[in-house]
Amino acid sequence: MNRPGTQPAQPDQERPAAPPRVLMLYYSYTGQAKRVLDAAAAVFRERGYDVTEAPIEFTEPRYAERFSRFPMRKVWPEFLGMLPAQTLQRTGDIKTPDAVRTGDYDLICIGSPTWWDTVSMPLRSFLKSHEARPVLDGKRFAVFVVCRRKWRKNLAGVRKLAEAKGGRYVDGIHFTYPGGQLPSMLSLTSYLGSGEYKERYLGVKLPPTNISDHQLEESRRFAARVADKVFGKRPQGK
Repeated sequence: MNRPGTQPAQPDQERPAAPPRVLMLYYSYTGQAKRVLDAAAAVFRERGYDVTEAPIEFTEPRYAERFSRFPMRKVWPEFLGMLPAQTLQRTGDIKTPDAVRTGDYDLICIGSPTWWDTVSMPLRSFLKSHEARPVLDGKRFAVFVVCRRKWRKNLAGVRKLAEAKGGRYVDGIHFTYPGGQLPSMLSLTSYLGSGEYKERYLGVKLPPTNISDHQLEESRRFAARVADKVFGKRPQGK
């Protein structure tokens, strides 16, 4: 019996359900992978989801110093210097935020920049670590690939590594920079070395580099599709 002035206890089925929890997991040196995930996160938040960011920090002693600052001091040696490790798919030391270890998420969105045609060393290091299994095991994940030109090995590599940790792949999307192979590479390296877009570099006219506003809108549309797949479509008018 309830005492006077008190409300009856609410049955469990009447308690509001907790909102879906989404983890935005990424490595981003220039900030481009973060930009596409930020656009996606805005869609999830607008739907009332609980969104948590989890940037990976690259602490590997052999390379950490060059990635601790932007732009690069010696762009060509530092840019080319990652090629052997990337070709051999090496891993290294990383640091992740507490959210990776303490949260239980319904969806993990993985932001993956392409380094030399494949998954970047920092993200690969996380996905191959013991820390990745508790986050991904039995959980659905989507992949956001950012790249200059080549994206297939990156997306396939992230999917394979995440599924090996028990993740359930939902969908993936890629964002490429304009221009052919050589002009786009010169545009990117010019940006890495100066921190700003330049119209010409080494006498070559450059295409724009980095993520465009149009691609951010693509990311928002993709996030809405993923949300519909994982959590169900929103009722009309909401």
